[in-house]
Amino acid sequence: LSDALKLNLTDLKKIYETASSKEINGELAAPVAPDTEVWGAGVTYQRSRDARKEESGIPDVYQLVYEADRPELFFKATARRTVGHGAEVGIRADALTSVPEPEVAIVINRFAELIGMSICNDMTSRNIEGENPLYLSQAKIYYGSNSLGPMIRPIWEIFDHDKLDIHAKIERSGSIVWQAETSLKSLNRSFEDLVSYLFRCQHFPVGVLLSTGTGIVPPLDISLVNGDVVTIAVDQIGTLVNKVITTPLDINDRIK
Repeated sequence: LSDALKLNLTDLKKIYETASSKEINGELAAPVAPDTEVWGAGVTYQRSRDARKEESGIPDVYQLVYEADRPELFFKATARRTVGHGAEVGIRADALTSVPEPEVAIVINRFAELIGMSICNDMTSRNIEGENPLYLSQAKIYYGSNSLGPMIRPIWEIFDHDKLDIHAKIERSGSIVWQAETSLKSLNRSFEDLVSYLFRCQHFPVGVLLSTGTGIVPPLDISLVNGDVVTIAVDQIGTLVNKVITTPLDINDRIK
């Protein structure tokens, strides 16, 4: 994957179309290379703006960024903090409320070209970010806070890639406790705009994955608990399923 992200789009497509296919059995790993960063965009849908204003004691900041020319962009994860389809995502042990944020992730090569798309669950500790926007990194960056998958779909195989429908649900003990849907047609910013700002004064030698923000936010009375199952489906890309576990405060001591 690192090598693919170093190629321009034309060369990558040529190699892809001439490569032989081979079935491989086993678990799906997260489609992110060890040396590739995952970034996120925030407040890119009206629903996201409204939800952040409801959660926050400082609501005006979200209205301002929604209307501004410059988008909210933040570092989200590395491969070490990212899990794939079928793996477990985490909720912080010190968070009172946590939610999934179903998003489309775009895969960008080192030349700032969009080469593919995937699905991202940008797990968020809702009450921590809501307490103060400056706590965003603690609310969004922790062990098990990001899932990607089930694969990267090449951009040239996706029809109307900026109009895909997104569906999400939370299941608890076999019952659906929340479900919703949205569409990339409701995205407030173009992919080109987000990529342009992301690459300003930045260097991504092996490309970057950018999660483009969520248009699906559970209501305030919904919070993830241990054992929940989060399912996110995006047209033409696939379905990402993850079980929820609690990330303990002493996770650093537990991992050898």
